[in-house]
Amino acid sequence: MAVISSRAFVGVAAIFVLVFAIVSPYVEAQSAAPAPSPTSDGTSIDQGIAYVLMLVALVLTYLIHPLDASSYSFF
Repeated sequence: MAVISSRAFVGVAAIFVLVFAIVSPYVEAQSAAPAPSPTSDGTSIDQGIAYVLMLVALVLTYLIHPLDASSYSFF
């Protein structure tokens, strides 16, 4: 039976470690999952703010310009 020298053993081990280091990250490689869709893209928040501002403008308009101070007679 042939005896393997320590230098040959180190060379074979180095090659094995190099191959293992290169191949191991790809063994259980998976494709990246797509990013989850945003729960709110900001449009609904902007629309809510716009509704609140319109309501404030409507209330202020009726407080500043009451119907009895108007020169027009609606009823």
